[in-house]
Amino acid sequence: MKTRILVVDDELSMREFLTILLEREGYQVCVVGNANDALRLIESSQFDLVISDVQMPGLSGIELLARIKAVSADTVVLMITAFSAADQAVEAMKLGAYDYIPKPFKIDEVKLLIRNALETRELKRENTLLKQDARARDGFCGIIGNSAKMRELFEMIRKVAGSLSSVLIMGESGTGKELAARAIHLSSGRSGKPFVAVNCGAIPETLIESELFGHKKGSFTGAVADRPGLFEQADGGTLFLDEIGELPLLLQTKLLRVLQEREFRRVGDSVVRKTDVRVLTASNRDLADQVASGSFREDLFYRINVVQIVMPPLRDRIEDIPLLLEHFFWKYCTSDHSGEIITPSALKRLMNYPFPGNIRELENIVERSLILNTVVISEDSLPAQVTAARSFGADAEVIIPEGGLELEPLLEALEKKYLLKALDRTGGAKKKAAELLGMSFRSFRYRLAKFGLDSGDE
Repeated sequence: MKTRILVVDDELSMREFLTILLEREGYQVCVVGNANDALRLIESSQFDLVISDVQMPGLSGIELLARIKAVSADTVVLMITAFSAADQAVEAMKLGAYDYIPKPFKIDEVKLLIRNALETRELKRENTLLKQDARARDGFCGIIGNSAKMRELFEMIRKVAGSLSSVLIMGESGTGKELAARAIHLSSGRSGKPFVAVNCGAIPETLIESELFGHKKGSFTGAVADRPGLFEQADGGTLFLDEIGELPLLLQTKLLRVLQEREFRRVGDSVVRKTDVRVLTASNRDLADQVASGSFREDLFYRINVVQIVMPPLRDRIEDIPLLLEHFFWKYCTSDHSGEIITPSALKRLMNYPFPGNIRELENIVERSLILNTVVISEDSLPAQVTAARSFGADAEVIIPEGGLELEPLLEALEKKYLLKALDRTGGAKKKAAELLGMSFRSFRYRLAKFGLDSGDE
């Protein structure tokens, strides 16, 4: 995109002269005749550089400079001054002008001054981006969070990283299970070796064995050459099997053998190959229920479930939402932004939203909001499912987003919120809280226990 320059001067001849000069240099130029028009443009558009005369009727160039710096401190401003007006030039520099152009001026000097000003702006922008990247790295191995639940998670990851024990990572979709697996890998002695991730539910059943173990040329139609599988690609490192509950029973048997014997065969091959891979697994399903129903092998379940890590849903660590917002904002923000990144009303909406899609949903919301409003995340740029979550009565409007939603976690989150709100209203008196919600004390206690909230007292 071309560099955008705004020229502010009440003299038509000066506006025309600078337009011709700047456009010949390849810049995109916008011109206005007074400071008020300039302010309106700056509020609605972004400019890389502003060139303004000091002496103008109405709002002066000095006053315009002060207004610009109040709105966007990073905007680079050059002031055009009369040769004799040294005091005005000094005042402009004190208010934040990059430099001043004395009249009459030489064209080559103006060109050089503009280039230097734009280079300075770019250096400041790069420095800002480096700081933003540093902030994004403040999390633990790419996992953003500072809540008590996340600090417990980080400590658990540190403990299991140094062992070779199998780890099963449980959690709802979008909670960051792969990030946790990668953090275990990066914190281990295998960090210099490959980390290979695969979603078991995303590969057709007819291809999953070849994907994991590889195949020999001619072993099936389309096998035109020998091909190593993921176990070989991850040799010496870590293999992460996401959604392990989707693995067909036959493959579960073969996987169990690999985990026990540390060896495998490619499809269509008789050669036994040794493997040195740490296998981490994850699921958003209750594997114990799958074992009970016969869709998941019990022996494999106990083999992969030596250590279990549970990723907390976002609704259980809402204090991390501002950190995550900042991280995703700088990930998708394409402008040289300063100041607030979200309005208070929009933040309140997000903090009160149950996030059935968890962190992935929050990231999508931030990206969408920045597409609709490139300056700051506002309530108007939030999707319907967030802004509609203001009442939950029988007459409340039901809105299902285009991408769908997961109903069970949404309902559980709402139920838990009402239980806690009732307890807060009654000062912890459960019988009174049950009455507030129109249910029996026994039913209220049962629901508290379901969420691990029942201390056993009255």
